[in-house]
Amino acid sequence: MQLSIEMSLYPLTDEYIPVIKEFIDRLNNHAGLTVHTNTMSTQVFGEFDVLMPVFQAELKKTYEKIPSQCLVCKFINRDLAPAAGAQN
Repeated sequence: MQLSIEMSLYPLTDEYIPVIKEFIDRLNNHAGLTVHTNTMSTQVFGEFDVLMPVFQAELKKTYEKIPSQCLVCKFINRDLAPAAGAQN
C-alpha cells in the first residue's frame, strides 16, 4: 500500500531551523522514499511498510535530541506525490 505523509515539525527551541533541516535531510537519505519540502510543510511518499519504520526511527532521533516538539501530520493511504516535473 502506498502512503503519503504531510508534516510540519515545530521544535520548541530557539535553534529550530537546524533541527528541522536535519530531520528532512535524514528522510531524504532513505531509498524508496520521495520527499518534497516547501515553505509550509514536508511531504513524504512511499510504500507503507518502508515509510513507517523510517519515519518512526527518524522521528525518535529528533525527539531524543530535542525532547519538546510539536509534530502535525496527515497520513493518506494513497500516492499523492506530484507528477515528475510539476512545480511545488
